[in-house]
Order: sequence, then structure tokens, then C-alpha cells
Amino acid sequence: MHKVEAWLQRTPYAQWNIAVAGEDAGFRRYFRVQKGNESRIVMDASLEKESLGPFLDVTGRLHARGVRAPKVFLKDREAGFLVLEDFGTRLLLDVLDEKNFETLYEQAMEEIVRMQRADVEGLPPYDKAFLHLEMDLMKTWFLQKYLGWTLSEKETAMLEKVLDTISETVLQQPQGVFVHRDFHSRNIMVTEEGDMGVIDYQDAMNGAVTYDLVSLLKDLYIRFEPERIAALALRFRDRAGIDADDETFLKWFDFMGLQRHIKVLGIFCRLWLRDGKPGYLGDLPLTLRYTLEAAARYEQTRPLAELLGQIVLPETPSPKEG
Repeated sequence: MHKVEAWLQRTPYAQWNIAVAGEDAGFRRYFRVQKGNESRIVMDASLEKESLGPFLDVTGRLHARGVRAPKVFLKDREAGFLVLEDFGTRLLLDVLDEKNFETLYEQAMEEIVRMQRADVEGLPPYDKAFLHLEMDLMKTWFLQKYLGWTLSEKETAMLEKVLDTISETVLQQPQGVFVHRDFHSRNIMVTEEGDMGVIDYQDAMNGAVTYDLVSLLKDLYIRFEPERIAALALRFRDRAGIDADDETFLKWFDFMGLQRHIKVLGIFCRLWLRDGKPGYLGDLPLTLRYTLEAAARYEQTRPLAELLGQIVLPETPSPKEG
């Protein structure tokens, strides 16, 4: 905290009270500064200053479309700090339950519709190469390094074929829209006014129409009845004006979820094994469950479900890197 306190001494917030507000999966840290009834969030990106440019760029794109991204009150890109609007402490995850999730998800889906109207010029494309770069994280970090598996030649060939089918199906759906890439209940704040504040969007890309939808509805931190989730997905299709029948759209939705969840199995393990962050290991079971359910639903991906269905997750972290 000494670094951010020293920086604040050079700003109008020198006399404000400071407390830790959180961190993310990267190396950014967040602090809350308060004075009287006023409150701000300080983003400490001093360890990855290069992330501030994309954050500020994407913030502008979202504001231009009426998305409730935080206002920027002060920026120091050289030092790696921003002072941002404070949306409070209430995550969407904190308020979701069986009675209200459909209403709240519909509200969040409106934010996706607005985000998808944002300018995508210059954003990196979510193309086939990148889809595979992400999915390959599962083999390396989840299967090999975390579980200690060595795949046979037959299993490796099967995995490559299934992953190729997943990427081809993902690319069949409408492309070219703004993709937040992590639009879920821990990155959506419920403000005092009842609005939904959107955060952690600096890694946005130009990609598929269902990516943020599956991040929201197949949330890795909370789960609701699949039939009701599928109904919400179809409501989004209608609201967004996407031309696809029910079966086609739900297949796009499921295959996009497979791509995301396969990737995340690798990322959660990499956060532990490489970065020493074990907090996400508790979310592996739900991530694996989503993967198995979707993979078992389609003939093309059923061999993946059979392979991953053999997994027994370790009860406690056990680093296997090296």
C-alpha cells in the first residue's frame, strides 16, 4: 500500500482515507479512498502499466454507447495509476438468487446489447488462431501440469479434432461485435441506483455474438437451472435481433461456452501453478461441469466428455509445475 499512498500524496486525494478494495486475476490492485460522503477507486496498475492504455480506450468506447463503465477522474499513465468512479461494494453475485436471477440477467443482457454496439475498430480479432491459443491452455495447464496426465496419440488426435470443431462452430455465428471477455457476476456491480456498473473490460476484443452472453448465463461462480438459462439465451437472441432458429442459436451458445470453459480450466490452474493464486481452484468443479454437460450434448464433442469424465479433481492444491 505504501506505493499507492506515496502516489496519492501528489494528487488532490492526499488527505483522503485509503483501504484495500481488491485485486483481479492479473497484477492490478484496487484501493478505495474516501472523504466524507465521497468515494473513489484507485487502480494500481504500476506492475502492468501497459494495461492502462487499453483500459482508457475501451472505457471511451463504452461510454459512447451509454454503458455504465466508471468515470475516470484522474490518470497517471507514467506511474500506472487511475482514480475511478466508485460503484460501491455490491457485486451482482451478492444479490443473485433463484427468485430474481431472470430479471437481473435480463437487465445485464441489456448491457451486452449496448456493448455490442460499441466501436470495435482496432480491437484485436477473436479469430480461429486466438480461439485455439486459449483452448490449448487446458491441455498444458489443466491436464498435464495440474492433473499430471500424459495423453496418448489417439487422445491427442481426438482432442485436436474436437477443438477444431468447436472453433469452426463458434465462427459460424455472427462476428464483429464488441466482446468484454469476462462479463460475469463478479465483474458487474449493482449500484445504489440499481444500475449495473461494468468493470474489468480492458482485454476487450472483436468477436462472436454469444461470448459475453455465455459468460453471464453460464457463470463460473453461480449456477441456475439449465432450461431457464436456455430460455434467457433465446430472449437475448430476440432482443439483439439475431437471425437464427432455437436449435442453431443454442448450439452456438453451447459451443461458445465450451471454448470459454476449456480455456478457463487452463487459466485457473495457471493462476495457481505459475502465479501462486490458489483462489480460483475452488471454481474448477463448476467449470468442469459446464464443459461436460455441453460436450455430452453433441455427437461431435462427446469424445471430449468421455475423456474429461474420467477426471477426479484434487481436494487440495498440489503444484505440479516444473
